[in-house]
Amino acid sequence: MTFEILKKGNYTLVKVNSDRLDTNNAPDLKSELIVINNGGEKNIVLDLSSVNYCDSSGLRAVLVANRLCEDAIGTFVLCGLQPDVENLVKISMLHTVLLITKNIEEAESLLEKKESL
Repeated sequence: MTFEILKKGNYTLVKVNSDRLDTNNAPDLKSELIVINNGGEKNIVLDLSSVNYCDSSGLRAVLVANRLCEDAIGTFVLCGLQPDVENLVKISMLHTVLLITKNIEEAESLLEKKESL
């Protein structure tokens, strides 16, 4: 699985460079997110702008990231949802639980606002 992991100022950006997030690669993503969190990172932005298909395994990896950030008293932001993935998130009612932005810039802005509170 190809991921781009970039440590930014107050968060780590994880970009999934695959058109699918499913049973074949979601465990790798979950492992990467755990490693990032265990390294002391409490704010994670997950960019799914390249992902056109996501199954329940992919959603589980997203939920793991959200829980890890919450447990660390941090913030998890999901961004760049493509239409089919966005529909799955809405059908699963996860849009009521997760912070979701259109792009990385909006996610950064959201994190900055939360930091200043």
